Amino acid sequence: MQSDFEILISGKQIAEKVREIGAQITRDFQNRELVIIGVLRGCFVFMADLARAIDLPVAIDFMEVSSYGDDLESSGNVKIIKDIKDPIHGKHVLLIEDIIDTGHTLNFVVDHLKLKNPASIGIAGLLIKKDKHNFRGKIDYSGFDIADHFVVGYGMDAKGLYRNLDHVAIFRA
Repeated sequence: MQSDFEILISGKQIAEKVREIGAQITRDFQNRELVIIGVLRGCFVFMADLARAIDLPVAIDFMEVSSYGDDLESSGNVKIIKDIKDPIHGKHVLLIEDIIDTGHTLNFVVDHLKLKNPASIGIAGLLIKKDKHNFRGKIDYSGFDIADHFVVGYGMDAKGLYRNLDHVAIFRA
């Protein structure tokens, strides 16, 4: 089964980048009330590692949205499966994404969170498809720019599998 994968980013490269992003977030959010919100499910590994790399007290919450279903390509129709639990009014929010692909899901989530009147909304994405995404805002903390490949590992899946890989790999169905 391993022959279906080509390692794109090693676990070591990811760990180094997460420490770097965590240190920058620590500097940028000194003396601010920070809430990190993960977009499930793919973010869970990145968010757990990033939360531990941020040397500040942070509140943690999650949203679950869907635009893929069981497909390997986004449908473009985004729906909220689980909204955040705690209020974010007046707080600084950092939205954590595993991958910014088309940007449609991220645009939807940011618009939704703005209705809750946070003090600010920042974006942290591990993988950015720079030549493909149409996110309307700024990506404040980015890990790696990648080409338009379908990737798995480090929280990302193909039909629910491979989230547990410690690296990111190109998946060939």
